[in-house]
Amino acid sequence: MLEFGYPWLAFLVFLPLLLRLKRRATSEATLTLPALAKLATTSPQTQYRGFTLRSILALSVWLMLVLSATQPRWLGEPITLPQQGRDLMLAMDLSGSMEIADMRYQGQRLERLDAVKIVISDFIKRRQGDRIGLILFADAAYQQTPLTFDLVTVQKMLDESVLRLVGSRTAIGEAVGLAVKRLNTYDSSNKVLILLSDGANTAGNIQPLEALQLAKAAGVKIHTVGVGAEQMTNSQDLDERLLTHLAEETGGRYFRARDLNELNAIYKLIDQLEPIERDSVTYRPQTSLLHWPLALALLLSFLLALRSIDWRGAFKHAE
Repeated sequence: MLEFGYPWLAFLVFLPLLLRLKRRATSEATLTLPALAKLATTSPQTQYRGFTLRSILALSVWLMLVLSATQPRWLGEPITLPQQGRDLMLAMDLSGSMEIADMRYQGQRLERLDAVKIVISDFIKRRQGDRIGLILFADAAYQQTPLTFDLVTVQKMLDESVLRLVGSRTAIGEAVGLAVKRLNTYDSSNKVLILLSDGANTAGNIQPLEALQLAKAAGVKIHTVGVGAEQMTNSQDLDERLLTHLAEETGGRYFRARDLNELNAIYKLIDQLEPIERDSVTYRPQTSLLHWPLALALLLSFLLALRSIDWRGAFKHAE
């Protein structure tokens, strides 16, 4: 569908005609007898010069410039996009204990981090319409990706995360505090943090309960996931009491993942707890066409310039 941004500028087409009429009226008002005599001796061919090829080219250039000024554009077919569901931040523990291979998948043992990546990857793919961010934490917490609709980039950053990237301890308080800070930079009524850890808070400058108060003030809902098989010695370090408190105080839930199947079920449940809003927005892609009349105007101007050159005089001068 063809559309014009400024259709009223099309009236400029008549501007040369108005100027011509005004100039003619002025010349008629100031005619003298010698001028009348000169006009009387002018041949019909001379009077007809206003309709020469040069005039037609000049008029065509003007028409193309006016057409460009109206900003023609082509509207494509309507495209429906999912509206933003919610802002969802993922916080993943990269402490040293995440390398323990106590998670089972298809009969094989996997390290906790590898199992988490498998499940979260599937979770991310299902979040079309949500804006997702990724925070990684160990001795400190840092933002790997900001909140974004670009789920491909989030997935890539998740795949590239490695253990002990920022230490080997666990800064749960800093992870919650950083997530709240990042979520607060966006205007959204649905702010959710999913925090996954297999340990207790052993590092960081912000205590978990302090970060909890920030989350409650900002309206951030926290779902927490505790990872690790119960028979492994290192799982006794998991602070389930803290993770449960963080979740319940913000309206979220605490989940326990002892194997990959449980972990996968947890994220499917979170999908149900945090459904994506299915309202949609529709837009029509626009393609600007003004470069076409501009290019034609440039070409016609070049032809007009060639037409104005006195080639015979130029060749005589060259001889």
